[in-house]
Amino acid sequence: MVRGLAVEYARYGIRANSILPGWIATDMTAGLQAWDTFNEKAIGRVPMRRWGEGDDFSGIAVYLASDASKFHTGDSFVIDGGYTIY
Repeated sequence: MVRGLAVEYARYGIRANSILPGWIATDMTAGLQAWDTFNEKAIGRVPMRRWGEGDDFSGIAVYLASDASKFHTGDSFVIDGGYTIY
């Protein structure tokens, strides 16, 4: 979808990129964070061996919102501590 949007809107100077989060520690995931079995089975498969935090997204968000990415479109950034490659 992001690539399709990038192709359609690039001519108007609009960039389309996405950030794909992994397991992130939030109020919504508090129940899972407290569940030992889940932490062993799921978070145990995260190569960085921890839950993600909101601050883990600040660098990529600043980059995408800045002119540093003015020629960058159609990309998806996976921020998951390596979970999807394990």
